[in-house]
Amino acid sequence: MTFDRNFFFGYLLLLFTGFILISSASLYTGDNLVGNPFHFAKRQLLYIVLSLSSFIIVLSIPIKLWHKHSGHLLLLAIGLLITVLLVGKSVNGSTRWLPLGFMNVQAAEPAKLLFFCYIAAYIHRRRAEVVGEFKGFIKPFAVLSIFSFLLLKQPDLGTVIVIYGTTLGLLFIAGAKLWQFFGIFFTGITGISLMIFFEPYRWARVTSFLDPFAEPFGSGYQLVQSLIAYGQGGYFGKGLGNSVQKLGYLPEAHTDFIMSVVAEELGFFGLSIVVLMNMFIAFKSFFIGNKCFSQNKFFDGYFAIGIGFWMAIQCSINLGASAGILPTKGLTMPFISYGGSSLITMSIALSIVLRIDYERRARDSKIANKKTIYQSSTTPNNRTS
Repeated sequence: MTFDRNFFFGYLLLLFTGFILISSASLYTGDNLVGNPFHFAKRQLLYIVLSLSSFIIVLSIPIKLWHKHSGHLLLLAIGLLITVLLVGKSVNGSTRWLPLGFMNVQAAEPAKLLFFCYIAAYIHRRRAEVVGEFKGFIKPFAVLSIFSFLLLKQPDLGTVIVIYGTTLGLLFIAGAKLWQFFGIFFTGITGISLMIFFEPYRWARVTSFLDPFAEPFGSGYQLVQSLIAYGQGGYFGKGLGNSVQKLGYLPEAHTDFIMSVVAEELGFFGLSIVVLMNMFIAFKSFFIGNKCFSQNKFFDGYFAIGIGFWMAIQCSINLGASAGILPTKGLTMPFISYGGSSLITMSIALSIVLRIDYERRARDSKIANKKTIYQSSTTPNNRTS
């Protein structure tokens, strides 16, 4: 076996599941906006085709090229974030999208992947500094500060939290000292808290999250409707397609809050299965990355683990926001929420992980073959007198 088939089929299952759930969640919105209940389902099918095409293309790219060009990819990521501020399309007060005609690309999605590629290469190259010196630990956060500044200009605090958490996780895996780790952790938490406190709309989100029923038709409206969906779903749900909240009551029912519709239609058990599917892919990425460390392929390992952290953190934040555990953030549920940027970028990320696993298995097979040849050449029957 030259690749992890469970990982690959898990990816395909997520694509199929996401399409079914989006088709259900977007029926009312599509009919209300454009007079076609399957409008968003058709567009999502196009994004799936583009995602699979991207997956196949990226699968043929050797990992050494990602490593070699990690610095250039970082500059490309920064260029994307600057471009979107200059010529991007604004939606609901946020400038996050680059219009390409047939679809709008959210620049932060590919930028995240390219940033994690750079961080993996940096840790591989400067691991001794990261472990032994504070400057080696702090340098990645200088780059992260540039990213954060550009993202907050959009504004997009959710993506800042994802890349901050993933970077912190990678540095911890690399062996950074605990006092350094917790120092940066609490510095980051303090910075995020200050950004929330001094920005009125962010502060309103936090206060409405703490008590959404204080203003059920004002700042707490979306979360109240989301919680109603969770409550109506119970353990087993009302059945696929039978959500009431998606009928104009719950804003963003097919995007950021699709898990509320999943909870209402499929219940606690159905929601748990969808979450576990995402977590399976994330933990598979951790497993593949850890296997690479045993071959001293540290860039491969850090890159795979970084993608796993990314999926796990984003999944947790999206689910927490829709369930009222965390303040509302504009982050999609990987492979489940409607949208092309996230789906295509995540597909490319998983293609990279599968390529990492393929190359790891090829190296293992090569080593095993060398051992077999050596053992057969040293047996008594093959020795020359």
